[in-house]
Amino acid sequence: MPDDAAAARSAAEEESAFSHPPVDPDATAAYGDHPDQVIDFYAPRGEEAIAPLVVVLHGGAWRAPYDRRHITPFADFLARRGFAVANVEYRRGEGTTAGRWPDTFDDVAAALDALPALVREALPQADPRRTVVTGHSAGGHLALWVAARHLLPADAPWRTDRPALLRGVVALAPIADFAVADKLDVCGGAARQFLGGDEGFAERRPYADPALLLPTGIATTLVQGRTDVDVPQAVAEAYAEAAAKAGEVVGLTLLEDVGHFPLIDPAADACAVVAEEIAQLAW
Repeated sequence: MPDDAAAARSAAEEESAFSHPPVDPDATAAYGDHPDQVIDFYAPRGEEAIAPLVVVLHGGAWRAPYDRRHITPFADFLARRGFAVANVEYRRGEGTTAGRWPDTFDDVAAALDALPALVREALPQADPRRTVVTGHSAGGHLALWVAARHLLPADAPWRTDRPALLRGVVALAPIADFAVADKLDVCGGAARQFLGGDEGFAERRPYADPALLLPTGIATTLVQGRTDVDVPQAVAEAYAEAAAKAGEVVGLTLLEDVGHFPLIDPAADACAVVAEEIAQLAW
């Protein structure tokens, strides 16, 4: 458990990140019939006619109370930095349950598969050939998973026959290794809960855990605050170590005196670092 000072600091960081009013998108498109199967698009505010596309997957422990609205200030921040942005919504757990199996994965896979056609219609300023996927916390997990679909077990409905056409992935404080996250009880045991509890955890991990889906062959950077008490540094480090054992180099940017939420807070210096990490892969 964090000490009182760390807990107070974390609470202040969370309050700052959630203090920004939601930013309405320039366009919204559906990739399915469910109300949560939508993508919000933000046009680039830069001067370039065609801009790289950043796909944003929000966090919130895959739980229903946390939808895409809380990350819209971050999406707008990226658009003001000259990126075209696609903010993906997906079905989450009901009530306080983490995730919905298999619906959460169904949605994220469907959204990414539909994205090129939707971008052509809704966001013609975007260049889908220069796509970077980013995600925060549980969304960081989904970003890493998206890049690993070609490594899923043969019977996985989301498996692709080739790697995704991505410039890279920038995962922000991701729940990147389910075994370590479970051991540390990250987000109240969200990873185990997502996979169906004790019965489903071992059986479903090969379909869901990015640390078991390596090497992806896609450039990947993790950005992690050293003082994160929500998803501790050890989770990102475990993923980077697993990648190294699989023969893949994964970037790990550790930020001093930064917790969980500054990574998506436009008022925080850490958010500018995130934008730069995305730019290094996208441009």
